[in-house]
Amino acid sequence: MSERKVLNKYYPPDFDPSKIPKLKLPKDRQYVVRLMAPFNMRCKTCGEYIYKGKKFNARKETVQNEVYLGLPIFRFYIKCTRCLAEITFKTDPENTDYAIEHGATRNFQAEKLIEEEEKRVQKEREEEELNNPMKVLENRTKDSKLEMEVLENLQELKDLNQRQANVDFEAMLKLHKEYEQELKRRQEEEDEKEMKAMLDQANHSRRIVDSESDEEETKPHPRAVVKSRPTDILDEVSEVQIKKPKMESWEKSVGKLSTKSQLTGLVVMKKCPEKQQSGSEAQNNGTSSQNMDVFRSNSAGSKAQPVLMPSSSVASSLSQLGAYSDSESSSSD
Repeated sequence: MSERKVLNKYYPPDFDPSKIPKLKLPKDRQYVVRLMAPFNMRCKTCGEYIYKGKKFNARKETVQNEVYLGLPIFRFYIKCTRCLAEITFKTDPENTDYAIEHGATRNFQAEKLIEEEEKRVQKEREEEELNNPMKVLENRTKDSKLEMEVLENLQELKDLNQRQANVDFEAMLKLHKEYEQELKRRQEEEDEKEMKAMLDQANHSRRIVDSESDEEETKPHPRAVVKSRPTDILDEVSEVQIKKPKMESWEKSVGKLSTKSQLTGLVVMKKCPEKQQSGSEAQNNGTSSQNMDVFRSNSAGSKAQPVLMPSSSVASSLSQLGAYSDSESSSSD
């Protein structure tokens, strides 16, 4: 796959670079660059703290007449984030660091100053020893004497610590043993608590199950009645019928005429001639005997129902009613 971006440029055959005009830019021109603060600093104007790594849009320029081993030195201009005061610092290639110029003070500068002072003293000593061999011997004796003093002071401190620190190993072992026993006791207590909680939970669930089973047992269950004989069902049916006799349609409209007290005011015997009386008595005797047979058959079937015989006239029906009432009284007696 060919490259989409052209890297080479076309130069025509008659191209002359000397004809291109050169831009006349000043040597101390400034560029806008994006950088981070190289160290912690504090603004002198407002006292704002600027930490290391804070980003700024800075102006960059080349310092004139300052070069270190052919390397140019650059100066940067930034503004305080609070009061917009100008702060400048420049590169320090000799110490591979940055140096603050004005507008702010560098924090944690004391350590750096101490290091620089130590380096300066060491450099001066090396220069003296280079030209004076007696100075070398003096410096060595001073160093050995200082080392002996340091060792003596260290030994004295060790002896002092040993005198004041009386270590009782028996007491240490005893404390360690007591600590282990306490840990073991706490562990056992926690295990017992967990076991007790589990047992309580299991008992609670078991009680709930038992209570549900007890409620089911206390509920009355319908028991089937055992029939000793097949004919018991007929007896029960007859008892139900006795308790609740069925009403006929004509009984609902007319009513029963079975009790003697109800018929006493309704039936009135009519006086007839002797012939009619003798005929009616014979007829009444016949009907009374039939009614008695019907009543006995009905009483045997455990259901007393009045049966009316057909009649030819109103007088015969009244006589039959009187006979029916007489038959009931006689049967009841």
